[in-house]
Amino acid sequence: MASVSDMYDVTWEEMRDKLRKWREENYRNSEQIVEVGEELIQEHASKLGDDIWIIYEQVMIAALDCSRDDLATTCLHELKKQFQGSHRVKRLAGMRLEALERYDEAFKMYNDILQDDSTNTAARKRKIAILKAQGKSTEAIRELNEYLEQFVGDQEAWHELAELYINEHDYAKAAFSLEELMMTNPHNHLYCEQYAEVKYTQGGIENLELSRKYFAQALKLNNRNMRALFGLYLSASHIAASPKVSAKVKKDNVKYAAWAASQINRAYQLAGHGTKETKCSLKAVEEMLESMQIMPS
Repeated sequence: MASVSDMYDVTWEEMRDKLRKWREENYRNSEQIVEVGEELIQEHASKLGDDIWIIYEQVMIAALDCSRDDLATTCLHELKKQFQGSHRVKRLAGMRLEALERYDEAFKMYNDILQDDSTNTAARKRKIAILKAQGKSTEAIRELNEYLEQFVGDQEAWHELAELYINEHDYAKAAFSLEELMMTNPHNHLYCEQYAEVKYTQGGIENLELSRKYFAQALKLNNRNMRALFGLYLSASHIAASPKVSAKVKKDNVKYAAWAASQINRAYQLAGHGTKETKCSLKAVEEMLESMQIMPS
């Protein structure tokens, strides 16, 4: 089989730089990383200087994604020789055990790391990942809450907690987690959209009104967010259809829903330029609008 450098006519320096770019931009293109990284390690290790160690780590993680335990083991062996007793290398060893579904051994390894360094966030997150993989959502939620008591500013952890609560249908706590996210990052349209979806799922006029407002906010932050546009239409439609709201509230929400419906139709028309698939999609949208008894102006 031809090498990467021969197939694509690239030098080892270009391959090294490509791996660096993927690291810096957090790409999860594991197959490509394995393809490029394996050749670099096997053919050019002596030329890489200190870069070899971060490349070993990068290639090892990608190899675990690709079920290449042979390559992962090779990388781990070299890292263990160079960094004996390193918590970072121990965590990588734990990740290999996870990939092999030896969860109890991995859990013990992470606990050993935390005994030496209770502030090691990576080890704590790996423990939570194991609990999720084992389907132990209650334990994962407890661990995440304990983690967030110490690291309250970790946005990734708050989002993970919200997802776990949603999976457990605990929407009130999911909403609280998303509120924490929006406080620290109010300009993220995806957080606004997900919060709106949770409030919509909770139901009730008060929650539906909050849902409509946050779908609108998501659209304000990103006017191409079609999911938020559909959410705005549905939340406004449900409010307008409720017998508990006043005539003014009904009238306002009919207007909001009609505006959203017209924007949905316009988006589909612009996206497809008259293709057969678009015409089918438009028909489906129109049928949905008719079923709600609200037509675009």
